[in-house]
Formats: sequence, C-alpha cells, structure tokens
Amino acid sequence: MTQALDLLKTAVGDAGWLSGEDMATYSRDWRHVYQADPLLVLRPKNTQEVGEVVRICSRHGITIVSQGGNTGLAGGAVAYHNRPSVIVATTRLNSILDVDPEGFTISAEAGVTIERLQDAARQVNRELAIDFGARGSATVGGAVSTDAGGINVLRSGTMRDQVLGLEVVLPDGRVWDGLRALRKDASGYGLKHLFIGAEGTLGVVTKVVLKLEPRRVYNQSFLAAVADFDRLSELYALAQETAQQSLSAFELLPDLGVNRVCEKFPSLYRPMATVADWYVLGRISSNEPADELLDGLLATASGRNLIHNAVVAQSASQEENLWMLRDELPPEFLFSIKGAKFDAAVPVNHVASYYNRVAEFAATLNPAPVVYAFGHVGDGNLHLYLFNWSAETGQPQAMTEEQRLMIERRVDQITWDFGGTISAEHGVGQELTLRMAEQKPEVELDLLARIKRAIDPDGLFNPGRGAQGSWE
Repeated sequence: MTQALDLLKTAVGDAGWLSGEDMATYSRDWRHVYQADPLLVLRPKNTQEVGEVVRICSRHGITIVSQGGNTGLAGGAVAYHNRPSVIVATTRLNSILDVDPEGFTISAEAGVTIERLQDAARQVNRELAIDFGARGSATVGGAVSTDAGGINVLRSGTMRDQVLGLEVVLPDGRVWDGLRALRKDASGYGLKHLFIGAEGTLGVVTKVVLKLEPRRVYNQSFLAAVADFDRLSELYALAQETAQQSLSAFELLPDLGVNRVCEKFPSLYRPMATVADWYVLGRISSNEPADELLDGLLATASGRNLIHNAVVAQSASQEENLWMLRDELPPEFLFSIKGAKFDAAVPVNHVASYYNRVAEFAATLNPAPVVYAFGHVGDGNLHLYLFNWSAETGQPQAMTEEQRLMIERRVDQITWDFGGTISAEHGVGQELTLRMAEQKPEVELDLLARIKRAIDPDGLFNPGRGAQGSWE
C-alpha cells in the first residue's frame, strides 16, 4: 500500500495531495453526519492526472470517491470505509474553458462553482438556468453527478436538462470525450445520461458543456401569505396560467423558518406585517416589466381567497432580502437539529395533500414532532424535516435513533403511496441506498446493477452508493 500511495502522490505532484489533519474538511459531509478518513485526498490539476490516479488505484485495489464542493446532503462524497479509498477532489479542475454567447453554451472543468458559471454567463448577456442556495461552493461536476435541481426547475428542468456534453474518466483510466455542444444527436445511446445523476459510481466527470439561455432583463419577485394551504396547487396553477413561461420560481416558505432566519440574521427582515403559516415566494423573469402582470395575478389570487396579502420587491435590496430568507431555510444549522430528513417529490398537484398526510401521521406520535417543510412547490419537491420540539424552551429536542428510523419508514411509505420519490434532487449517496431499494421495482434495480457491473466490474468508483448500491 505504501508503494501505491507514493505513486499517487507522484501522479498529482506536491501540491496535489493532502494527508493527516489536512484532510479533515474532506473527510466529513456538510451536515457532519458522515465521516470517514481516506488514505489520501488527491487534487489532480487536469484530466490526464485524473486518468493516472484511476489507473494506479485500479491496479492496487483502492476505491475512488469523487468530491466537488462537498455540499451534498446524502453522504455520497465521503470516503468509503469498508475498503481502502482515496478522495479525488476536483477543486483544482477550476477553469472555465469557453463561453459561446452565439452558440448559447458554456464549457468548464468539473471544479468550477455554479456561481462562477452564472457570473461568466451574465458577462456575455446570457444566463445559466441552474440555481440553488449552495451556488457559491457547489461545483458543476457535483451538480451533474447528483442531477441537481434548485429553484428554476419548473421553467428549465434539472441539471440533466442543461448538459450538452461531458468528459469522463472511466474505471480503466480511459477518457470518454463526449464534449459535444449539440442540441440534437440521434446517433445511439445517450451515454452522457449514464453519468448524470450517477453520483460518481461510473466515472469521474472532468469537463462539462452546458446550455445557456437569453438573459431576461426584468426579474421581479413577490411574497404572498397563503390563505388556504389545501388550495396550494390552485394558487400555483393560477400563477402558471397568468405568467406562463415567465414564471421562473415558485417556492414554499414556513413561518417558523422565516422567523428563525430573521432572528439569526439581523440584516434580514420580514417583508410584510401579515403573518400566516405558509408563504409562497415567486419570481417573474421576462424582457418586459412585470408590474401589471403581477398586480393582476395577486389581485385574482386575493379575490379567490388564495392569499391574505402580498408584497412585490421594488428594488434590488428587497429582491435580495426575499431570496436570502429562502436560501437560509435549511434547518441543519438554523435549528441545530438531529431529526429525520426527507428530500421528497410528489406530483405537483398533491404537494399540500402529501404534507397534510405526513403531519397527520406525526400528530399520532408521542412526542409529536414538528413537521418543518419548505421547497420547490412548482416541481413537487418538498424538503421535509421532522424533529422534536419543546414548547417551553422554544428549542428542538433530541430524537432517539429508534424514533428516527420508525419515522423514516413511515414517511417513505407515504411518499410512495403518492407516487413520489424519496430522492428528488439531493441524490442517494449512502443515506438512501437501502431505502431506495424499497422504492424501485426489482427489474429496475437489476438494470442499474447490470450497468454498474458492465462499466465498473471491480467496484472501483464509490461502491455501495447510489440506487444500485444495495445490489453491489
């Protein structure tokens, strides 16, 4: 093993590897739930070095876990603990290779952050459709590997819908150059789709070609206090019918979360005096002023008793305040909780019914946990957290492991009863591997496992992770 580690260090050079305490931030996930120490953290600076690392690891039986910005929420980028493993971090693969405004594409290495890509697109009067709260640290390679979603999915789709081409290092060290900027290609299997959402189990994504969109001149957001949660899908349908393709985001915010965010971040403020259990945050993006459209939408919603009140951002600072309220809603550090976490998606018209079913179940428990929910109403994706709460202290309380596992089993079943999925946009990682096996039919799991064995027969890449992990 010493010889293999020396070869790996040589392959990436003195600036390309870390060991010991220097690996600490790479050895645990963002939520500090999963932790495992790799043999080394390797930071190759180009595709050729990635290929050499893979060949050395293949010869010596060392597994490889790819890691981008390490912002994942399912433990998929933490070292594998049952076999010797290294982390291949893409932080030095950080060059934007080409921005083509006429072709509406942008090409970059896997370690470039989403925010840098967004900024580069804006400089040539274009937009990158994908967007989410971790934009400043999440990398494009990680976003591709998890098929990331975010706040613009209802208009532009997930990461899978943005990718035109990929470059990938395969388990034998060969490089598949699929960096094609084609909108149409009917020349056989769509190989790029094998690696999108594969969470590093089939290869290391090293370069990406993404679509760009025309930049919309006007972006205006509104926050509305929901009057009837059970009619949430009616409110969304009205927004879609009124705004059509200019509706770029439609998010659900809980009052509990808005309060907590304002307490934690004094620079943020509640945008209106009206208090409701739920709010929706929407955004209109177009090349025409949206004032008249928004006035009509909100007046109609109020007339139908769908909302109590609403505010429309009138400045860049108000716009930023609204979206910071949304970006800071994830409760891991907002409440310092250790409860049951869900990244669920159901058909769009069943979001309210699904939440109500989960809340009804939670009310039967003793203690009855809080059901904290927020997320992407426009694409049916709710981020759900169930955690115990003390009414006396106004603080979360510990949840036993037995209680958490029981809640996971029951809420998973409710999700499947609604025809949903327990992994909407955060990936499967190691957290959902066994639970995912209950969601998918046997034939689907068999196909996933066959693909894994065909491309990576030795289980070199991220073993035991992903939907096919339970069959490896």
